[in-house]
Amino acid sequence: MTDNATGPAFDPLDIEAIERNPYPPPHDTALDGKLRRSLGDPNGLTKFGVNLTEMAPNSISALRHWHSEEDEFIYIIEGTPMLVTDGGEQQLRAGMCACFPANSGDAHRLENRSDAVVRYLEIGNRSTREDVHYPDDDLVMKRVAGEPPSFTHADGSPY
Repeated sequence: MTDNATGPAFDPLDIEAIERNPYPPPHDTALDGKLRRSLGDPNGLTKFGVNLTEMAPNSISALRHWHSEEDEFIYIIEGTPMLVTDGGEQQLRAGMCACFPANSGDAHRLENRSDAVVRYLEIGNRSTREDVHYPDDDLVMKRVAGEPPSFTHADGSPY
């Protein structure tokens, strides 16, 4: 964790990188190769989240998804990920960004199809409740602040 006793500035690479796979089986290894550094949490941000994310070659950012309540913004720092949405595919490069408004229904993810690392910032608001829909996988993650997420099928039946 960062010691910011001398001020609000810090080196983001000093934040521990965490690999998380929050999905239930058989998707529980889908995010292997993706590391995330939560930049706002250790420095007191509560209204929005900021992550510095790194994707190894042949990894993905998430199962293709859309958020019911949270806006999501990404900014590519390094690499050439492929953005996959309901509208198709778009090659991104450093300096490009993408916006995903809450409740758009446009499922998206990044795929690193290159031989190099991809780094990007992801920024989103912090809703107290929301559903994240994964239409390709018949999966919905229900989140309530302070509780572990739960998963259902799209029809609401337990996963």
